[in-house]
Amino acid sequence: MIPRVLIIAGSDSGGGAGIQADIKTVTKLGGYAMTAVTAITAQNSLGVQAVHPVPVEMVVAQIDSVVSDLGVDAVKIGMIGSAATATAVADRLEALEVPIVFDPVMIATSGAVLADTAAVTAFARLMHLASLVTPNIPELAALGGRDAVLAHSCHLLAKGGHGESDWIVDELLSPSGPVARWEARRIDTRGSHGTGCTLASGIATGLAQGMGIEEAVARAIRFVRIALIHAPGLGQGHGPMGHGLGLCPFDEIKG
Repeated sequence: MIPRVLIIAGSDSGGGAGIQADIKTVTKLGGYAMTAVTAITAQNSLGVQAVHPVPVEMVVAQIDSVVSDLGVDAVKIGMIGSAATATAVADRLEALEVPIVFDPVMIATSGAVLADTAAVTAFARLMHLASLVTPNIPELAALGGRDAVLAHSCHLLAKGGHGESDWIVDELLSPSGPVARWEARRIDTRGSHGTGCTLASGIATGLAQGMGIEEAVARAIRFVRIALIHAPGLGQGHGPMGHGLGLCPFDEIKG
């Protein structure tokens, strides 16, 4: 059976991040994408112009609908938006015995705030349920740092893309210590919108396919780099990546 990935996240009208990037990634990597939309956003490469939260009961109804009929092999959580939604999602996911990848989306590339303080506090329950949490540098700081995340007994992928160096370092850690480390030269492109969403969805797809966490992370990082190289150059700001445009095999991307 094709691996089924449930994506709980916000919609990006520009198609570069959120649910749209997730669906492209899961499909490209050989999975079947299902969705529970938490918010509708009006956004493009220049920023987020408007956010309309989906009512909590509708988010839960979407989860119940797809899980009860189609089943699920892994879950990817992205933009949650509110504490109430985070709590309701956690209540539903407690009953599932599948890998969960939590990308704690708080601030868009443009700087728009996508999670308030109460929501960030409620993220604790989601981290406790997660197999892997994938924050960028500012998000990790907001969550209290590495030890605070690892205290929830999950794995942590500390991403380095928001750093200043020309080299990006991503570190995978477990509660018992370091697991793996990836270093790669930064790809010079404006087409970087949705990298975090894409990475988390790629990892979730790998876990749904039976990969171990280290293998799933390594393949997802390669996929992100391929999509960055093949960014179509759309928009006036941080444009979308080329999720479906890269025809080269994964092993062509070295480091």
